[in-house]
Amino acid sequence: MNEGLIPRRYAKALYEFALEKKADGRVYDIMKTLAGSFRQQPSLQEALGNPYVSVADKCMLITTASGAKDTDVVFADFLKLLSENRRLDMTRGIAEAFVQYYRSQHNIHEVTVVSAAPMSDTDVERLRGLVARHLNGGSMEFHQRVDASLIGGFTVSVGNERIDASISNELKQLRLKLLNNN
Repeated sequence: MNEGLIPRRYAKALYEFALEKKADGRVYDIMKTLAGSFRQQPSLQEALGNPYVSVADKCMLITTASGAKDTDVVFADFLKLLSENRRLDMTRGIAEAFVQYYRSQHNIHEVTVVSAAPMSDTDVERLRGLVARHLNGGSMEFHQRVDASLIGGFTVSVGNERIDASISNELKQLRLKLLNNN
């Protein structure tokens, strides 16, 4: 069976269960933290795939990486289900699928702005307003970071769309134009 399909099914089931228990927002926060932990610590996935690591230790690793608390019963029940079905090694894919599914259900757009230098608060707010008008409703999770390799300008990514207003992109376009003219 497709490994992308299984995580999506578990993610959707978790969403429905969390929604029923009125814990969908909390589970979303947990799964976002967990997906971030997997990105930052690749060894976490290795530990989950290791047959010599006990199921209890794997559950403890996942709980710690997710920032879940003892009161997060929905998440604890979900971990129990994953361990019973021997799917703990799919936790990363499930977390990513859950975040994506939750965002689609709540019309949340992930917006990432990368600039060559730190932007002023005024510029950030202006850019937020422009992006919000472009989104035509819904809300956004706004992320900002600095990447000096852009030389100047910025890029804005919204879902699969990307606007590149960086000097490095302009130089690349100019180089391509010069190469094509020869």
